[in-house]
Amino acid sequence: MAISLRKARTIIRKALDKGREMDLKPLSVVVLDAGGHVQAFEREDGAAPGRFAIAHGKAYGAVMLGMAGTAQMNRAEDQAYFMAAVNGVYGGQVIPVPGGVLLRDKKGAVIGAVGVTGDTSDNDAVAALNGIEAAGLTGEI
Repeated sequence: MAISLRKARTIIRKALDKGREMDLKPLSVVVLDAGGHVQAFEREDGAAPGRFAIAHGKAYGAVMLGMAGTAQMNRAEDQAYFMAAVNGVYGGQVIPVPGGVLLRDKKGAVIGAVGVTGDTSDNDAVAALNGIEAAGLTGEI
């Protein structure tokens, strides 16, 4: 199953809604397909222009490694050399922190990833999960 543009837009809309509900700083949200390609992206008014690269890096690391942002952060803390090597392989595009959420279908297959940035990494992950669940999918933080 591939992630449709409609579902990607739902994820983004509901993640941004959650950010406003929680009174978070302006968020940026990207949805990637299983190959790491951008399906959709939005940056709220007031979010820094460089936030695309951060949101993308969170999601890209998740989908390319099959490992959510929290697991990547733990791996980076335990084996910094591994994450440094991975980041070298992927041209410095991996940002191993929460807010990079694996996107799974109902059978558990990875169909992409969501990257959210703008507030704390933990709050970013909460916003991402809200969007993912609203789209009827499962997120792994």
